[in-house]
Amino acid sequence: MPLILDLEIAEALAAAAAAGELPVTPRGDALALRDVTNATLAYIDGLEPDSPDVLFEDHQIPMADGSTVLGRWYTKAGSTPGSAVVYLHGGGMVCGSVQLYDRLVAKYVQETGVPFLSVDYRIAPEFPGTTLADDSYSALVWFIERAEQFGVDRARVAIMGDSGGGGVAAGVAIAARDAGTALAKQILIYPMLDDRNLNPDVEIAPFASWTYDNNYTGWNALLGDNVGGKEVSPLAAPARLVDYSGLAPAFIDVGELDIFRDENVVYALNLARAGVSCELYVRPGCLHAFDRLAPQARVSAASWADRFRAISTL
Repeated sequence: MPLILDLEIAEALAAAAAAGELPVTPRGDALALRDVTNATLAYIDGLEPDSPDVLFEDHQIPMADGSTVLGRWYTKAGSTPGSAVVYLHGGGMVCGSVQLYDRLVAKYVQETGVPFLSVDYRIAPEFPGTTLADDSYSALVWFIERAEQFGVDRARVAIMGDSGGGGVAAGVAIAARDAGTALAKQILIYPMLDDRNLNPDVEIAPFASWTYDNNYTGWNALLGDNVGGKEVSPLAAPARLVDYSGLAPAFIDVGELDIFRDENVVYALNLARAGVSCELYVRPGCLHAFDRLAPQARVSAASWADRFRAISTL
């Protein structure tokens, strides 16, 4: 029986399509993809509900090369759980920002009471290779070193990201393991993990909101001629990892119509085989970013509830 789109998600997509289709960007043109995707992210984030109890403050986090990146610290008034999440925005390695994820991150904090540090890591093609993970790991270490100042137990800090940011978060978890930096959990929302995932799956391709051409564009901007080759660091493409032992416990959430489905399932299996606890969800009838395209759908509501629980129980 063929795969089909969840009915409530299909209805939401049909309503959105009435406003006009998104332009198709040329394969390999990362800057064109950035323009279109950032406009879409701005629109979607603007639909997120207000989070009246959430406050934020901005910090400039130093990087090893002398530059700084923005870290936006979100807290909920009256909530002091002692845990925290370092969040990495999505954007296929080439787009997205803290600002474009402002209302989404605030929603996580509003719903769970757990504070978040959202990190504006530098993106490809201007900053290729492992720069994204390196920036984000530096931000994680910066935060952990100051955890007490933020009212946080350094043993209760998680890394989290979605899509491209989920891939970066997985890379940060690898870097943390290798450096001996304690990490409570890695929360990966339909993460982009494998630069070799470039050949369309005929069953999934018709539903791809993040297309195989988009995927090539993102990975090519990050890795250049190394895409699909032998010399790719797992910090950049975590699916290249050989030894999964000792990584932080994982939560992975993906739709069955997402082009990242198989790489996410394989990643979860590799974690489990290495003795790493992994909570995996493959949502029936869901495509990439289903939760934001149709947030009121019942399958999306179940996904939000599972994430809120994973965050709240840190």
